[in-house]
Amino acid sequence: MDNNVGVYVCSGCDIGKSLNVERLINTANDAKPAVCMSHEFLCGGEGVSLIKKDITEKSINKVVIVACSMRSKQDVFNFDPLSIYTERVNIREHVVRISPPNNDNTQSLAEDYINMGIAKAKKAEPPVPLIQDLNKTILVVGGGVTGLNSAINSAKAGYNVVLVEKKPNFGGFPYSKYKKWETKPPFDKNVYIKEGLDRLIGEVEASNNIKIYKNSKIRSISGAPGRFSVEIEPANENDKVDVANEDVGAVVVATGWKPYEAKKLDYLGYGLSPDILTNVELEELYSDLYQDGKNENFTVSRKSNNEQVKSIAFIQCAGSRDENHLPYCSTVCCMSSLKEAALIRKNNPDANIYIIYRDIRTLGEYENFYRKMQDDERIFMVKGVISGVSYDKTNNIIDLNVKDTLFKGDITLNVEMVVLAAGMVPNSGEVAISGEMKAEVNNGSDETQGASCEAADPDMSAQVAKSGILNLTYRQGKEMPDLVYGFPDSNFICFPYESRRTGIYSAGSVRAPMDTVFSVDDAKGATLKAIQCIEQTSKGRAVHPRSNDMTYPLFDLSRCTQCKRCTEECPFGAIDEDEKGTPEPNPERCRRCGVCMGACPVRIISFKNYSPDIVASMIKSLYIPEEEEDDNYRILVFACENDAYPAFDVLGINKMNLSSNIRVIPVRCLGSINNVWYADALSKGIDGILLLGCKYGDDYQCHFTKGSELASYRMVNLKETLTRLVLEEERIKQIQLEFSDYMKLPEIVEDFVNTIKSLGPNPYKGF
Repeated sequence: MDNNVGVYVCSGCDIGKSLNVERLINTANDAKPAVCMSHEFLCGGEGVSLIKKDITEKSINKVVIVACSMRSKQDVFNFDPLSIYTERVNIREHVVRISPPNNDNTQSLAEDYINMGIAKAKKAEPPVPLIQDLNKTILVVGGGVTGLNSAINSAKAGYNVVLVEKKPNFGGFPYSKYKKWETKPPFDKNVYIKEGLDRLIGEVEASNNIKIYKNSKIRSISGAPGRFSVEIEPANENDKVDVANEDVGAVVVATGWKPYEAKKLDYLGYGLSPDILTNVELEELYSDLYQDGKNENFTVSRKSNNEQVKSIAFIQCAGSRDENHLPYCSTVCCMSSLKEAALIRKNNPDANIYIIYRDIRTLGEYENFYRKMQDDERIFMVKGVISGVSYDKTNNIIDLNVKDTLFKGDITLNVEMVVLAAGMVPNSGEVAISGEMKAEVNNGSDETQGASCEAADPDMSAQVAKSGILNLTYRQGKEMPDLVYGFPDSNFICFPYESRRTGIYSAGSVRAPMDTVFSVDDAKGATLKAIQCIEQTSKGRAVHPRSNDMTYPLFDLSRCTQCKRCTEECPFGAIDEDEKGTPEPNPERCRRCGVCMGACPVRIISFKNYSPDIVASMIKSLYIPEEEEDDNYRILVFACENDAYPAFDVLGINKMNLSSNIRVIPVRCLGSINNVWYADALSKGIDGILLLGCKYGDDYQCHFTKGSELASYRMVNLKETLTRLVLEEERIKQIQLEFSDYMKLPEIVEDFVNTIKSLGPNPYKGF
């Protein structure tokens, strides 16, 4: 498109008091824009009207706003995004609020930002969104509490639903329970669980918008958001029913949980006696005794001799919060044991109950139920850990040795029954991969180093699959990538429902340990995300975290070398490949992170407003003094838009001083940085390059999962290149920075500037 650029400089918010606005206008005019003007209140009605008038009368199609942060006034500087490209140049937070006023270095900083903004605007273009007529049906996998609520909520919102349940009946694990704890204040009693479930199941089965497949499983899912193709087959392999095909737009995975394998709890005595059982086995015992309401006044008896139980011990965290088993808290165990203790006291009123716990965790108002149990004179709670379990076969008694961690003593309990509060394990479709296994995969070759484990080896999914749930036909694996504990990988804090497969959302206890109350709310959240994905995708817009972004990667496949880096390093499985290794993009799966662009060694991948050429042009537009006058070194900062760039904004809002040696270029993700930018910067005469991005590792905070980590891997090879060029590797540094670490920025920048000063100027300066 033609470059009809209009540059508009705001002189308000102390900009005019701190900078020479006339010099800023002269700097902008050097680029020969069609319009260049200043206004003291650019975001006001008059200022915006002037811009809109120029767009109409002077055919301005690229607007450069020189004012505040791109994160501010987005609703004000909101021109037609499909015909007008708008570039924001931040001289308020990133210049005048962090630098001394009316200073040459401050002025030079602002002028450099203007040059970069105009250079980017000249090369960038408005997006051409991929608008399609897509399928808006929602597939719900799992017919438990979460799945049923997701299905009925989707139907009530006006969407068609395909509901797949592997068992012959709905309800999931809760349906096999006798009672559940009360979920409404005052939380002082237990209620029959099937009453509410039967109503929900009836509502789902009566809905005209829900197509039901019971006793069925997913054979395969292919495609992308808005165009998923699903094959559904009978769960029983002997069933000769034909495979069904359904087209859907998004998927909610609500496959629930299963108890931790009981045989692994032998260190707590499981297997010594039939009277040592898990909490799930006790629930099954209740259900058998209750007989669906036919036997209301039953008593709990020992399995070994069928005599009424008079003493029972509940051992909490049986396999949970244990680095050798499940390192996490399973959330529901405490309330389950308290509920079961209350039921035993009701049915066996003379029984003594012992609850041995590390910490009692009864969330929120559930604390009221815990307090009620504390008041029961026959319920004894001991804060401690089990040091030994033995079984006296002669007297048919179980002996427990307990280390009291509260009063620092040893206790011996002789009981007739022991219940182990086994933890929750998600019903996900892949074995959790250990850190060692990930390292082995990632270090297998230079080509795959740093790639996610399921991407590094296309056959890895076959090696780790334990039971197919989704059976995705993705190059990167058959299931949603999971964490080391088996829960689907997501950015837990910011985007809890998002998996690393766009349009596929986990909910309920397959996502994280939770009870039925939280699962009901979780179903609503995942359903809303599925709806959002369908609607946004149909308009050509991205979801999570670049919501409303209408760009997507463009591939110049005529120059592709089939190196497979883009397919291996994409964190979201957005790129497949043909038999020759040529990329096959799925733009609907794309999160617009640009990791593929950063991975490409021949630079064939770009976005309309973000490309190797665009950022290279920004770097080349910088003014580099030929000599270092007054230690005026030039430091280029690539700042992640999600955490680091906002940290700079907050620094400016708080008017904290920052070195004027730096020039900040926001990037979608550190993983989008292409190595050519380092070469461009160093050859230009930049003295040092600082990468500021999200935390990576097991507890990563990177909004694009692997981007920050991939940038770190790539720097290993980059430092080898620097050594060959006789440049110190210390000239490029990556630092992990959270949004809340803004107060650390002055020290981080100053330390790096001092490092560069100790190395001296870039020897390529001036060439």
